[in-house]
Amino acid sequence: MALVKMKAISIGVLMVVLFAHLGLIEAEIYIVTLEEDPVVSYQGGVHGFEATASETDEKIDVTSEAVISYARHLEKKHDMLLGLLFKGGTYSKLYSYRHLINGFSVHATPEQAETLRRAPGVKSVERDWKVRRLTTHTPEFLGLPTEVWPTGGGFDKAGEDIVIGFVDSGIYPLHPSFAAHEAERYGPVSKFRGKCEVDPDTKRSFCNGKIVGAQHFAKAAIAAGAFNPAVDYASPLDGDGHGSHTAAIAAGNNGIPVRLHRFQFGKASGMAPRARIAVYKALYKLFGGFVSDVIAAIDQAVHDGVDIINLSVGPNSPPAATKTTFLNPFDAVLLSAVKAGIFVAQAAGNGGPFPKTILSYSPWITSVAAAIDDRRYKNHFFLGNGKVLAGMGLSPASHLNKTYTLVAAKDAMLDTSVTRFSPSDCQRPEVLNRKLVEGKILLCGYSFNFVVGSASIKKVSETARSLGAAGFVLAVENVTPGTKFDPVPSSIPGIVVTDVRNSLELINYYNGSTPRDWTGRVKSFEANGRIGNGLRATLHKSAPQVALFSARGPNIKDYNFRDADLLKPDILAPGALIWAAWAPNGIDEPNYAGEAFAMISGTSMAAPHIAGIAALIKQKHPSWSPAAIKSALMTTTTTINRAGRPLQAQQYTGSSEEITLVTATPFDYGSGHVNPQAALDPGLIFDAGYSDYLGFLCTTPGINPHEIRNHTRSPCNFTMGHPSNLNTPSIAISHLVGTKTVTRTVTNVAEEETYTITARMAPSIAIEVNPPAMTLLPGASRKFSVTLTVRSVTGSYTFGQVTLKGIRGHKVRIPVVAMGYKR
Repeated sequence: MALVKMKAISIGVLMVVLFAHLGLIEAEIYIVTLEEDPVVSYQGGVHGFEATASETDEKIDVTSEAVISYARHLEKKHDMLLGLLFKGGTYSKLYSYRHLINGFSVHATPEQAETLRRAPGVKSVERDWKVRRLTTHTPEFLGLPTEVWPTGGGFDKAGEDIVIGFVDSGIYPLHPSFAAHEAERYGPVSKFRGKCEVDPDTKRSFCNGKIVGAQHFAKAAIAAGAFNPAVDYASPLDGDGHGSHTAAIAAGNNGIPVRLHRFQFGKASGMAPRARIAVYKALYKLFGGFVSDVIAAIDQAVHDGVDIINLSVGPNSPPAATKTTFLNPFDAVLLSAVKAGIFVAQAAGNGGPFPKTILSYSPWITSVAAAIDDRRYKNHFFLGNGKVLAGMGLSPASHLNKTYTLVAAKDAMLDTSVTRFSPSDCQRPEVLNRKLVEGKILLCGYSFNFVVGSASIKKVSETARSLGAAGFVLAVENVTPGTKFDPVPSSIPGIVVTDVRNSLELINYYNGSTPRDWTGRVKSFEANGRIGNGLRATLHKSAPQVALFSARGPNIKDYNFRDADLLKPDILAPGALIWAAWAPNGIDEPNYAGEAFAMISGTSMAAPHIAGIAALIKQKHPSWSPAAIKSALMTTTTTINRAGRPLQAQQYTGSSEEITLVTATPFDYGSGHVNPQAALDPGLIFDAGYSDYLGFLCTTPGINPHEIRNHTRSPCNFTMGHPSNLNTPSIAISHLVGTKTVTRTVTNVAEEETYTITARMAPSIAIEVNPPAMTLLPGASRKFSVTLTVRSVTGSYTFGQVTLKGIRGHKVRIPVVAMGYKR
């Protein structure tokens, strides 16, 4: 069988070579990794260079002669290898990766890629793949102004001198959220060495003291033919909106008024309003981005000396050559970033509410799920027959003491209008009769074109306004039940009736009140109604809730979707209806085209909440490792909502796909919803470093040790025993047979304290902890064990938790998940 397989591969290679010679296969982008150590792990003793890696997991000193010389050596080796193998002009090297992985990105033919695979010293050659984007009130919801910022000197000190790197779609530097005011001048950050590109049009630097670094990475996008300089901008300028939004959530200035259409929707602030922003643009408007560009951006961010990286991006799909989720160039680079002392927050993904949709898999990354906070926007449409229909629309009310005639767009079409344009979605005012619409409420249809096409509520508002309408109402038609609707600001009264049944009632009322002649032409418009005030938000005690779109566990260890012994997501943070800065030229959300602020949703918005709060922790505890910061965030979370009940998650109800609420589990929220005040003083931490993560990889079933050595340059000589023994603030056992004991080590980061340890689990699995209590001096570490025993096999996961309660008031909690099997 092996011979047959090998023969098939050989024939495949010959076909690729033949087609390449015939010009039938175009060049593609490949990520090539080499055997020599990158800067982050080079121990010295080879080629006469000094060691560049530290014995502990900490930042690289990129200014040292050793680092500069060794990095230059690696780049020369990359150029030498390509020059020896190929004729000049037949390939294009895009990037040299030197700090986190040793390799390069090259635009080459499949034949050349095959030659590289066979070359001495080459570990892997993988075809590049794409990534996608994965967002006011949340600082108050999280208690930052009253409970957190005052402890560090107030909002004008919160995050001071901490640099957050954003690998995203760039930034709009003129936005007030990123302004550097004379009265609040930012001094230099001596530890940061980032570059500031100059705007090619204005010749002005993108940096201003608040923004301390701004670079763009597009070589792979250009080589692939996906980059359009007219709309993508060959600079750090944000042509999308997404990057400005995420940067403002984490580190935007405090107290920036959010104004749209003459209305103010509160004031916006980042989680760490004095943190600095370093921009690494690697995402673009229409196509997302390429891993080659993203890796180059991350490598540069670590070189520059950022403290934290925010990644609101995730893979479209796994790389073709990778068998495990944990070992691919993208996650391997992030492992090296953590080795260099960088905390990484990554969006968990927007594939919810379905299981196994997580796009952030690895233990060294903090994977962030999205929650709905307590603010809700609702509106109502009052029919002339007395019925009241609930809907959504951030707009003022129509005149309170007056009803307005309803005119459907399909009945206001001009005779000269071109039939290929559908008038019902109200996107084109020129196809509608102003005389029929003026002073009335325009009735439009909300169809699939709003969900997957180019239609937008903003255009409906502009159409109604240009025709002199008193307002507009959109009736939802033929949209899949469960479709998610967000409120959209409008300058005139407007509402979307989101429930299909209510929309049908509205349409039936209109049709029944609109007499027509035998040809179907309207005789008179007699239906009427008025629009309520949608500008006021209401606060709900049922918050937080896990958002419908937020990706769910269980985590997977390979792309055959086998479960991993690692809980993901890690933590829950606000990610729904988040007000933050926007790029006026951004097109990611057509409803906010040309605006300075946007209210959007996604785990992309949840990740920067965690990145910003991590900056506050880093500011207070500058020597803490990424794992320590992650532990502080996770062990202090809450699984209770504001009403004192267990967290709930949005979910679909059976085949009807209507949205309902169910009791949430760790596969929805990880450890729970973030609690910034408690995270600053966690009491105990679960620390881990590079060698621990290698131990996790080496004990995970199905991962070839040779593959681990290929990516990490380290042999599997670690004695962790089982991946569930990785010292994370959670416990996950995907295949529990009989009894299993796992260990954890806690370190006291507070004063001397005695803790009692308790555990609880659903009845199908018994849980015990040992010892039941322990006393720790400041800085001391102690181990404890957790023993799980299968009592009955249920065919599903069982959930529980371990709690360490200190006599000084600290409470440390970690979730436990396990699936029991028969012996």
